Amino acid sequence: MASKSKILFIGGTGYIGKFIVEASAKAGHPTFVLVRESTLSDPSKSQLLDHFKKLGVNLVIGDVLNHESLVKAIKQVDVVISTVGHTLLGDQVKIIAAIKEAGNIKRFFPSEFGNDVDRVHAVEPAKSAFATKAKIRRAVEAEGIPYTYVASNFFAAYFLPNLSQPGATAPPRDKVVILGDGNPKAVYNKEDDIGTYTIKAVDDPRTLNKILYIKPPGNIYSFNDLVSLWERKIGKTLQRVYVPEKQVLKNIQEAAPPVNVILSIQHSAFVKGDQTNFQIEPSFGVEASQLYPDVKYTTVDEYLSQFV
Repeated sequence: MASKSKILFIGGTGYIGKFIVEASAKAGHPTFVLVRESTLSDPSKSQLLDHFKKLGVNLVIGDVLNHESLVKAIKQVDVVISTVGHTLLGDQVKIIAAIKEAGNIKRFFPSEFGNDVDRVHAVEPAKSAFATKAKIRRAVEAEGIPYTYVASNFFAAYFLPNLSQPGATAPPRDKVVILGDGNPKAVYNKEDDIGTYTIKAVDDPRTLNKILYIKPPGNIYSFNDLVSLWERKIGKTLQRVYVPEKQVLKNIQEAAPPVNVILSIQHSAFVKGDQTNFQIEPSFGVEASQLYPDVKYTTVDEYLSQFV
């Protein structure tokens, strides 16, 4: 058994980052997380950093915007996984430059963890965010850096606890609002599973220079099917209110951030079907649950049971 790659996380204390860091440490990879000085003294992060330390994670002081600290951190590892948030997506060119200078990285995972940004039909403001991610892909490829892009589709905890009902804190029991006709299929994955699949891909030659799609069959649902599943669980029929695409687009234009961002992402998935409206070709992609049938992932059905 070859030794497991040393992994550096950039953005590891963020929303999806923390799940992937945990998966890395639990899978036995020497795991490093780049943290700013200010993060170490941030009371809102102290619990998470303590948890990381208990898992044996190494905290490395540095900053995406500080080239020297970045190169120094990258030279200690084999693989770099970026999970930086929305505001730092464009700054990943600095990570690419540091990887180039360090010259030792076997694989780079840029911050994606959503739709496949090369296969979307999004409107603003999601369109710009997807375009930034696509630009980072092209920069990685232009520099000849070995990569894996993770298209994890929807984070379950964002969309399932309220069935994507804006402002709701629990799944609806009377009325449900559905964008479009409710027929395009979307994919909902539990965050821990996204972490597990991502780490499985790190040393796998089958995922090298490919897009890893996390699309387990038990997690692919149209909005209509999702509502029907929920209805069966609670033994009640909901009133379904359909919002035509024209109205969805109007709502996006009139909404303030971050609601307009969320709505435009939902439009891409629920109305345009951007998570499932193409075939995964071996030339560009592989599907995680097929590569790793041993992973026991949480299905949408199981996930929703906790809210009954």
